[in-house]
Amino acid sequence: MFSILKRKNENPVLLVVIATGISSVVTQLLTIREFLAQFQGNEFVIAMILFSWLIQGGIGTLISRFVTGKSAPSANFLGLLSLALTMLPALQILLIRELRDTLFIHGSSVGFYPTFTFIFLTTAPYALLIGFVLPYSLFVLRCSNPGYPGPYIYITDSLGDIAGGALFSFFLVYFFSPLQSVFISNIFLLAATYSLFKHSGLRHTLTITGTGIALFILVSGILFEQNSLLPPEGKLAYYKESKYGRIEVHQDREQFTLIGDGVPLFSNQNTSNAEETVHYAMAQLSGPKHILVISAEGGIMEELEKYRPETVDYIELDPDVSEVLFRFGLIKKIPGLNVINQDGRTYLANTDKVYDAIILNLPEPETYQINRFYTDSFYDIARKRLSSGGILSFSMEGYDNYLAEPQRQKISSVYNTLSKHFNNILLLPGQKIYFLASGFPISSDIPGSLDKKRIKTDYISNYYYGNLTEERIGRLNELIDKSAPINTDIYPQLMRLMFSQWFAKFSTSPLAFILIISALCIIYLITITREEFVLFSTGCMAMGTEILVIFAFQIFFGYIYLKIGLIITVFLAGLLPGAWIGNRAGNKYWNNKRIPLVITDGILIFLTGLLILGFVYGEGKIPLPVFLAYGFIISMTCGYQFPAALKLTGDNNPSVTRLFSADLIGAAAGTLLISVAVIPYFGIIWAATGLIGLKLISITIMATKHE
Repeated sequence: MFSILKRKNENPVLLVVIATGISSVVTQLLTIREFLAQFQGNEFVIAMILFSWLIQGGIGTLISRFVTGKSAPSANFLGLLSLALTMLPALQILLIRELRDTLFIHGSSVGFYPTFTFIFLTTAPYALLIGFVLPYSLFVLRCSNPGYPGPYIYITDSLGDIAGGALFSFFLVYFFSPLQSVFISNIFLLAATYSLFKHSGLRHTLTITGTGIALFILVSGILFEQNSLLPPEGKLAYYKESKYGRIEVHQDREQFTLIGDGVPLFSNQNTSNAEETVHYAMAQLSGPKHILVISAEGGIMEELEKYRPETVDYIELDPDVSEVLFRFGLIKKIPGLNVINQDGRTYLANTDKVYDAIILNLPEPETYQINRFYTDSFYDIARKRLSSGGILSFSMEGYDNYLAEPQRQKISSVYNTLSKHFNNILLLPGQKIYFLASGFPISSDIPGSLDKKRIKTDYISNYYYGNLTEERIGRLNELIDKSAPINTDIYPQLMRLMFSQWFAKFSTSPLAFILIISALCIIYLITITREEFVLFSTGCMAMGTEILVIFAFQIFFGYIYLKIGLIITVFLAGLLPGAWIGNRAGNKYWNNKRIPLVITDGILIFLTGLLILGFVYGEGKIPLPVFLAYGFIISMTCGYQFPAALKLTGDNNPSVTRLFSADLIGAAAGTLLISVAVIPYFGIIWAATGLIGLKLISITIMATKHE
């Protein structure tokens, strides 16, 4: 290992490979965060980005094989490619921001197919180039050293990937904006490229000019960053990249609106929503003392203050969000108010405090982070934290007089899940559909109850009886489908329904997309060797389990935006020691070179079985270090297989490109199929079981091959 590292420091090509790894991982993580912010993203958006990145990387790797067959690899050409890689991240992020509102209506929801197309095309130049550069670097090295081992370039790249992931996860995400992070992470690549040019003898003038152009673009990205976020109307009153997400405050005359990851969250002129959120629940109570609010609505505290509670515990995960809300007057500081910056579900699960009302003011359950507040487990926790006369209140998107079938199933699933824990449930079709759940009978005469309490309102007192007629209330409650599935953490049925609703909204279906991807996978699998299939299945297993961990982390902890860099870094970190061990000892102790692949496949199956047991019996109590340790061991086992497979096929240039490509294409297939096709429709357990089945096929193929 140390001899390899020494060679890295002596060889400009290897320095470029390490710096490229740093740049690529940071760029990938920044791209994920950018799309989450621009497209009100969820885990499906993350999966589309990872799929596009991996499949394009695999295509770029295959292209390198054909390009280098026509001309000798050149260090100067590698340097030019590296300069392009230095400049592209800043241009890519600025392009995403500019084209988002150019191609789509500002603030509008975007369908699956337009989102996927946009992601695929905007990430293509950089991802294709990344896939091309790694094997091309190996070919350049082999011009001067024909026997240079292929696994060494894999190990070197892994070292850069780990450094990039660690740089982002422990430093950049906390202190720098996206384009500042691009600048810092690409300075290493710029310096390595300059060194490569000098070493290869390129004219000094050309070296300085190319480096200067790349540096100019990196600096320009920082200078134009604020302007790239300006809203189409009004002005940008505040902007910050929090560790949990992007925070913007848009000002339009006297109205301030807080935007979180592209979604309007709070406004100082939304009286009707504030009144409905508070009074539908609070009107049912007599002398409420302790109130819990998970997230908030502009004006909500003024309405709660009318009941003179002793304490109002307000939970907001991101401290920067709560600070901005008070700073711009979107939330009022009232007597007894306690601000708690913690995950709401975690707080409820660990506190002993009992509340008279728990009010959730959350968006639609379009992510696993939000879905965990609509599951069987959460409702059980909420019921235990309510007093005997307490009430739980939350809302979902409403309707006029008609519910589309996906939306009806969504509402029904929530109702059926809630009814397991509360005897009395009332649905009110206000501007949203409000759910009220309690152990006592709930009255729908909200204005009458408020009159008795002498509480004045503007919207409810004037418009309630006209909008929420007994007929509409009765009709909504009659539409509930009692056979709709229960929503649980492990089987997130609501996510499947939200996924279907996303397609139904745009009159499309995911079936065609899934069939096309599956058909392309089958065609590819027919054309590859057994060794390539092993690495295809390994890539699928590595990214499939990574997606499972990301989704599970959302379910159990609820803030993937902060930790996704750490999770990806850990999955990258295991590749390095795995590949090194596989290269040094992979086939040393075995006469049959297939045995290491069969054994490591068995280990991957065993580890995935443990993950299933953890999901089933862990009851959401799996600590973060266990997730990270699991990811490291999985990736180390996967990393071991690359040099082991290379020794079976022969360490020549065509074999290296085919195995690299198989690994990347398998990872892309695993990412998309697991996240889009399996988890939403069958749940996490069956997704993990499917990965085990794929590896059983891999073992069978290798075990039946004749030596």
